[in-house]
Amino acid sequence: MDAAYFRHTGGAGAIKFGKLPVPGLPETGRVLVRVAATAVNHVDTHVRSGAFATELSFPQIIGRDLAGTVEQVGPGGTAGFLMGDLVWSNSMGFDGRPGAGAEFAVVPAERLYSLPVGVDPVEAAAALHSGATAWLALHRHARVQAGETVFVGGGAGQLGSALVVQAVRAGARVITSSSAADTGYCRSMGAEVALDYRSAGLAGELADAVGTLSGGRGLDVHIETSGRHHLEAAVELLALRGRIIALSGMAATNMVPLGRLYTRDGSIRGFAISNASVSDLTDAARAVNVLLSAGALQARHITRLPLRDAAAAHAALEAGTNRGKLVLIP
Repeated sequence: MDAAYFRHTGGAGAIKFGKLPVPGLPETGRVLVRVAATAVNHVDTHVRSGAFATELSFPQIIGRDLAGTVEQVGPGGTAGFLMGDLVWSNSMGFDGRPGAGAEFAVVPAERLYSLPVGVDPVEAAAALHSGATAWLALHRHARVQAGETVFVGGGAGQLGSALVVQAVRAGARVITSSSAADTGYCRSMGAEVALDYRSAGLAGELADAVGTLSGGRGLDVHIETSGRHHLEAAVELLALRGRIIALSGMAATNMVPLGRLYTRDGSIRGFAISNASVSDLTDAARAVNVLLSAGALQARHITRLPLRDAAAAHAALEAGTNRGKLVLIP
């Protein structure tokens, strides 16, 4: 089968494209999936580079997200999946599991979910990682509640937009930042305030918006998606028992204004979806499927590339030269 893989960690050039053996018959509890599409995520570059320490099995096939069709199931059938079923997964390619960047992948049944009828596999693959990440960030870690005030930094991006949509659906009042050109898009998703992150007066504008929407209480949840954290300002905006969720910026070394944080019963919680339990991923998958079925979870811009261009896709993502979501087609 065609596959994109690496034999050692390193730069994007470590990715090779070529033939690898098709996986054998799946064992009980595993499913052989014919891959229709696999997305490229920042975390995939961290795994390939070695920045994210995890168990790998060389040659390691790249990629964590896939959408495709059940080709074979393990002996005796597996968890209700049948040949031909449309399915997806978003936790392959690390922790000892083969990746999604190949014509076929063997997926543990507990990490495989049905793809809703009528949802395009490529469009699904583009939204899976951000959709599940956003749900877990808001509901498992931030414990967002209806009526709370939430700030999402970078609301027009793939993860940011998933956060805005799901925070609004949870009944929160959402403030976000984006480029000036994208503020209208953010408001169309339900954000009550969308600020230009390049504005010289952003700090004051954000403080005013928080005061107005929260009735002077402050922010209940603060999530920044860009990796550029300003904890001094964030903590200052927090309501009593406000929560800051850190889910981006592997190289961030920000100072924490501890005094102001603890006197507000505030918290800063790190969250990486790679650490999510099977149970948490299953709960997130249910929510993602509801959003996919409703057309509420979509990538704005999808670039479809052949799997042979995997190395170039990783390089573009790391360089920041791509726009939207990169999806590889085996």
